[in-house]
Amino acid sequence: MHHDIRPTVVSRSWRPAAVLALAFVCLAAWHLSGEWGLRSGLAALDERARTALPLAVSVLRSEVDKQRSVPAVLAEDPDIRSVLADPTPPRVDHVNARLEQLRATTGATVLYLLDTTGLTIAASNYDEPTSFVGSDYGFRPYFREAMERGEGAQYALGTVSQRPGLYLTRRVDAGGRPLGVVVLKVELGGVEGDWVTSGNTVFVSDEEGIILATSRPDWRYRTLGPVRPDRIASIRDSLQFGAAPLTPIGLRNDGGLTSAADTGDAQSFVAAERVFDDPVLRWTVHLWIPADAAIEGAMLGARLQALSLASVLATLGFLAARRTRRIRARRLSLEAASAELERRVLARTRELRDANLRLQDENRTRRAAEERADTLRRELEQANRLASLGQITAGVAHEINQPVAAIRTYAENAERFLDRADETSTRRNLQLVVGLTERIGRITDTLKGHARRGTGELAPVRLSDAVDGAAMVLQGRLQAAGIAIDRGTDLSDLFVSAERLRLEQVLVILVQNGLEAQEGRMDGRIRIEAAKEDGMVRLDVRDGGPGIAPDRLATLFTPFSTSKARGLGLGLVIAKDIITEWGGSLAARNDPEGGAVFTLRLRAGA
Repeated sequence: MHHDIRPTVVSRSWRPAAVLALAFVCLAAWHLSGEWGLRSGLAALDERARTALPLAVSVLRSEVDKQRSVPAVLAEDPDIRSVLADPTPPRVDHVNARLEQLRATTGATVLYLLDTTGLTIAASNYDEPTSFVGSDYGFRPYFREAMERGEGAQYALGTVSQRPGLYLTRRVDAGGRPLGVVVLKVELGGVEGDWVTSGNTVFVSDEEGIILATSRPDWRYRTLGPVRPDRIASIRDSLQFGAAPLTPIGLRNDGGLTSAADTGDAQSFVAAERVFDDPVLRWTVHLWIPADAAIEGAMLGARLQALSLASVLATLGFLAARRTRRIRARRLSLEAASAELERRVLARTRELRDANLRLQDENRTRRAAEERADTLRRELEQANRLASLGQITAGVAHEINQPVAAIRTYAENAERFLDRADETSTRRNLQLVVGLTERIGRITDTLKGHARRGTGELAPVRLSDAVDGAAMVLQGRLQAAGIAIDRGTDLSDLFVSAERLRLEQVLVILVQNGLEAQEGRMDGRIRIEAAKEDGMVRLDVRDGGPGIAPDRLATLFTPFSTSKARGLGLGLVIAKDIITEWGGSLAARNDPEGGAVFTLRLRAGA
């Protein structure tokens, strides 16, 4: 009897769906990585702005404090008091010469003395065509403030020079009555030059929002917002800014980016500001860092990394799927052969009832068929072991992923320490890298032992040592997330019966799951607590994430079941297998106060 056994044809209708799924994943990765790049770029620029702002403020503070000391010293000078009390020509000539000398040594633009009416009686520019001597500055706010409060300050245009500058004043007193006011004008061109050199846009605004000193001269006397018409009229009357238009720059804030729409400058900035701490000057210092190029670079870099990772995962997925299909096809073929064999055995059995004479031949045939069946069953078991090998391969990739990521972090840090000539920190990081490579070797030895169905010997392991090892592997990710492992209890006195390396692997898996559940959160936390209960040790790992969806709890420890776009679904399976092998248990639940809780129960060690 001839039997036609045809090979099983595996459908390829999955390919269009796989291509569509891959395209969707790539588009999602492109979009999400771009958003991540935007956020990381903004965060980096914001940190740069906050770091650079104190330097810009200190440059301005140094110049103001240096020049402010000059009027303060002159207000106590006997010659100044004498000429204000009795401005005779010899005294005036003497003071004029002194003021000119001081102007040259201090870097001030001009120094001059006003009597109690605001009339200039002596000045450092006394011998110039634009001399202030004889000019009346009683209308200036800096004069009135000094007469009323003892000192004053004002940023304004010079009525003669038409050049902007800061006027610092100090009242001169004698015998309990005012004699006049010392005035110093300093132009802040040096400060503005330092700001220009920084490559950032730096400017000072007063309490009305009017831009005064600035690294962008075309922004001077523009405003951050509208100014009331009556206030503009008052400024015009004081001649503080001459005929400046006092028009807004069109300040806009959008998603952390700042722009000046009405200045003809189309670029965006990341802005930081600080109040200028001064008893007289009510200023605010602003620092804007150009953002467009930096953000575009950050977004492009993040997207390229995401696409590279997606390509690698797609390749691994394709190879795994092809291997699975081949194993399935072989299994189906073996099952068909086994079914056909059973049919033949039944046929031979029926023939035995009809032909006792052929009993001996049929017995030999049946024995041969049984031997063939045993061979086929052994081949089927080998096929199942090959399928398990695929899971073990995926497990290797999953187990060594965290040490490899930590090695990269420590190596990058060592490079930075080398740039700083920090030999001690470099050596420490390289020692950590060596330790992690040894850890990878132990992981592969452990997995080879698993493939041989062998297990390591259990020994007492101090919980604090295992937690320290897991923290070392995940140090880079913990620092990036701004999270420190909170040990709710003292773990140094608790021992469990386990293998230290594999226990660290379990803790790495659980802590990493907690970190991934809290991505993007500012208040993330990881808390580890332990207690001894009836010869067992209970270890809780808590996170501050959104918790586990109810439908996920049922399949949480099922192989290749995952809700992560880039996950393999093996981490928790490996962890549970390790704990179960040691006679313990691993369970998960949601904390009523928020977050997920993974509970380990292990036999207590000696």
